[in-house]
Amino acid sequence: MSIERTLRGKVAVVGVAETEYYKWGQSPEPEFKLALRAVLAACADAGISPAQVDGFSSYSNDRSEASHLAAALGTDELRVAVMQWGGGGGGAAAAVANAAAAIATGQAECVVVLRALAQGQFGRFGQGPRVATVSGNGAHSVPYGLMSAAQMFAMRVTRFMHDHDVHQNALRAVALASYRHAQNNPRALMYGRPLDEADYDASRWIVEPFHLFDCCQENDGAAAMVLVPADRAKDFPHRPCYLMGAVSGSHRGAGASVHNDPTYATASFTTVAPRLYEMAGVRPADVDVLQSYENFTGGVVMAMVEHGFCAPEEVNQFFRLENFVAPGGRLPLNTSGGNLAEAYMHGLGLTIEAVRQVWGESTNQVPDADVSMMIAGPMVTPVSSCIFGSQATQ
Repeated sequence: MSIERTLRGKVAVVGVAETEYYKWGQSPEPEFKLALRAVLAACADAGISPAQVDGFSSYSNDRSEASHLAAALGTDELRVAVMQWGGGGGGAAAAVANAAAAIATGQAECVVVLRALAQGQFGRFGQGPRVATVSGNGAHSVPYGLMSAAQMFAMRVTRFMHDHDVHQNALRAVALASYRHAQNNPRALMYGRPLDEADYDASRWIVEPFHLFDCCQENDGAAAMVLVPADRAKDFPHRPCYLMGAVSGSHRGAGASVHNDPTYATASFTTVAPRLYEMAGVRPADVDVLQSYENFTGGVVMAMVEHGFCAPEEVNQFFRLENFVAPGGRLPLNTSGGNLAEAYMHGLGLTIEAVRQVWGESTNQVPDADVSMMIAGPMVTPVSSCIFGSQATQ
């Protein structure tokens, strides 16, 4: 990759924030107001006025339009308004990439990445379609009971587990790690609600191979982060956190309809992960801490394999709780509690946690976390990933 055509080291994250998180339907405020609260808090965390923000970047059809945000926040000038199409939570790192690209090319100076959700206001992601007529792709699946996200993704995971003899214990390790970390995070909705092996095993099936605790939460809330040019990083309160790489996309045929993806048992990162490492200039072994989007635990397993953390035949040995627990695990995983146990903010909470690890401000801090990765939205298309680095990586 040409040194001139890269995001590596061009942009820094200088502020992050989240609103209070709520179980879906319990937010006392509408989605747009949640978005404003998150942006204001992120600006305060960076020590700047919202008037200095000149761009907004979001994903997955976020309803908080940039022009409305700019007007409500009193920004001096709106220069960039970016939306990553499709992919659900697969856009969480792509929104960072798009914001960084705007800054690196001089289109903006201070861009906020945000995501706001009020599932009580607009409907739940976990439900099947609520329509009177079934048409299009749904006509090939809904009549046969394939309706919800859990059902659709379970098919991919089941195929992967069958092909590589992956055991249920691997999925359980992901859930236990997220819940273990949430017990040290007062922001987490599962704070004070620990999970052990017996409770996981006894929990009801949602759709095999997913128990209840293999499935992400459904929440209301908002999150935001502030990006600026890298040469300004030291002007802000937090220690510098630089973007080393951020990429998005998917392999050929990933968007084929009616479950006809030619490489079905993947998390869609087979072409994305190599580009990420090439841009960042690191290898999987260099990653100190990982945040991997858990729509369902099986997607984490597949995504980590595709990012090179272990081979498929090594999953049963690698996916053990002791490997994933901060501070001393082999690869601390989802250290805020993630989508399973902190809150489901469509993955942006995981991106923020990746930054906090570099800052040294996580509630489950990994010592000397110089390289921190976030993987967004496995099994959708497009997906995305990003890597953040400390001053030591520049």
